Amino acid sequence: MTQPDPFAHLGIRQTSAGGELRVWSENATRIDLCLFDHKDANWVYKTVSLTRDANSVWHGRTKSLAPGRKYALKVSGPDAPMNSFDPNALLLDPYARGLTRTGPDTWRGVVVDDEFDWNGAVKPNTAMDRTVIYEGHVKGLSKLNTRMPEHLRGTYAGLAHETTIGYLQKLGVTAVQLLPVHAFVSERRLMKQGLSNYWGYNTLNFFSPHSFYGTKTAQQGGPSAVLREFKGMVKLLHEAGLEVILDVVYNHTAEEGITGPRTSFRGIDNANYYRQTKSGTYIDVTGCGNSVNTSVPAVSRMVLDSLKYWANDVQVDGFRFDLAATLGRNSDAYFDPSHPLLEAIVNDPALADVKMIAEPWDVGMGGWQTGNFGAGWHEWNDRYRDRMRKFWLRDVKSIRDHGSPGDGVGMLATRLAGSSNTFSQNRGPLASVNFVTAHDGFTLADLTAYDVKHNVGNGESNRDGTDNNMSYNHGVEGATTNRTIEAGRRRTIRNLMATLLLSAGVPMITAGDEFGRSQKGNNNAYCHDSELTWLSWDRRKWQNGLWQTTQYLLKLRRENPALRPSHFGVFGETTPSASQMDWYDAEGNEMSNVDWNSPENRTLQFLAASTPEHEEFNRILLIIHGLEHPTTVTLPHHEGVDSYELLWDSSEDAPPAPDAQLPALEPGVVLPVSASSIQLFRAH
Repeated sequence: MTQPDPFAHLGIRQTSAGGELRVWSENATRIDLCLFDHKDANWVYKTVSLTRDANSVWHGRTKSLAPGRKYALKVSGPDAPMNSFDPNALLLDPYARGLTRTGPDTWRGVVVDDEFDWNGAVKPNTAMDRTVIYEGHVKGLSKLNTRMPEHLRGTYAGLAHETTIGYLQKLGVTAVQLLPVHAFVSERRLMKQGLSNYWGYNTLNFFSPHSFYGTKTAQQGGPSAVLREFKGMVKLLHEAGLEVILDVVYNHTAEEGITGPRTSFRGIDNANYYRQTKSGTYIDVTGCGNSVNTSVPAVSRMVLDSLKYWANDVQVDGFRFDLAATLGRNSDAYFDPSHPLLEAIVNDPALADVKMIAEPWDVGMGGWQTGNFGAGWHEWNDRYRDRMRKFWLRDVKSIRDHGSPGDGVGMLATRLAGSSNTFSQNRGPLASVNFVTAHDGFTLADLTAYDVKHNVGNGESNRDGTDNNMSYNHGVEGATTNRTIEAGRRRTIRNLMATLLLSAGVPMITAGDEFGRSQKGNNNAYCHDSELTWLSWDRRKWQNGLWQTTQYLLKLRRENPALRPSHFGVFGETTPSASQMDWYDAEGNEMSNVDWNSPENRTLQFLAASTPEHEEFNRILLIIHGLEHPTTVTLPHHEGVDSYELLWDSSEDAPPAPDAQLPALEPGVVLPVSASSIQLFRAH
């Protein structure tokens, strides 16, 4: 017999007896629902006392709780070290699907009308091996786009505009991953400095879209109109074949430290919603003042319910979990890869086929967990990021400065082939979300132009942001008119982008990297809502060439399944949708242990053949040369290979013309290879 669900229908739902509100609090002694006048959000015209059931769920009904109604909670409870009750505070329902601001630190929940006509639009359900993620910011993507009406720029509707969608389609990405769109606020310290939290990693509520990304018309229409605009954005992106992935911040909230704002969770049940010692001291493993306590079943359920709402009611396709290690910490604050919430997220039938991507770390003890999440999870691969930066940037600097890179090609090859030393055999290469840059850190262009961060404008005397950038300015810090340095930087950008897009795993491009966007050396631009962080739609000639190169590389990735295996191969076995991989040195000989480990060996030939399951057989040859002087390679002899057709060479500023006659070379040919370059061939 199925047991009743004690946490069913939390939040507001409409019934025949009127709107019903259900709120969980174990430690409260009284909860009152306050309903506000339609014209005055500070006038409580009606109060409903909620009733507590055996599972600490408080509930009440009233016909006044209808769409458009503003409401809040007043919660009373005992004075104890872990509690923080204030019976006079007006608090947000944790499940509120609409919010409105009524003062600097005051908010009201709003009952929304969530009706929407999807008109047959369905999720694209792009296979993971074909997924290419484009990480961007709702406002930043379209704020400077003069090709659309001004009132749409920087909004949900602007992201859904035909020019934005056309741009993404033409580039060749399959999913747009949005920085936080849950309702958020700026931290108090930022506001005192005249700055704001542009990125949005300071969540106020997990069920409401950030209203300030709505058009002015939608904002004036209220939370229901903003929600409709958000759904309309998802619908149009889906109709264009593009998936929507949300960057979600369930690890902490905007209530900051214990002396921070009391807007919701702290006043409803501080002892349960936040990790703390018995004396009431917060256990902060996020670095943001508090940590949501997902070891409490009701709190864990809130996260799961939020995901289901966005995945089903709003139809988003996936989630990237900020500081996901925090969500997997048990009651003793230790990370557990089998944590009930982590397993529920990937196993709940209501979340089937939803892409789940972990940022697999936080700042607490044992917080670095790359590769340790369970089956069904994909993870940001920081080891991939660091290895690629080291090979193309820091090693080159080391060679210039000291004559030796310190490392050869061995670790690069492991990352290129899917990071089998990090992700288990059963999870495969698609568990790895590969990236060279993200919103947090240098842009791709800045990696090649700055040795150190330049964050003075953040108001923290350049103390914030990482110092471990693994970047290289190629000889001059910042902008330069030296053509040799400029050419070297652009070649390195192409090499980094190519390595990303030609590696096994799921690639993620940071918005603007495809055309060389710069943040002037700021590697922590979270507090800049300005042209520093918005994407420019006006580009120079070299930027157009880089954009065309990125587009062409994505086309090559689509056309060559050997570049995107779904599984790791097993020696001596045939594994469908895996790639058979063979490795050769510059002379065309199989790699020896000395070749793999020698710092002097910076040239590698990688031959990969697909094992057909859903597509035709395909074989590619990738040549990587990591020294700043030209060399030669001997194309390898391999059974079944009669010729190598050159598809792309990173030494060229732009991809080959569509009608270009690409050379086909026989095995054994000695090929000249440009300094610091990559060549991709299709083997026939």
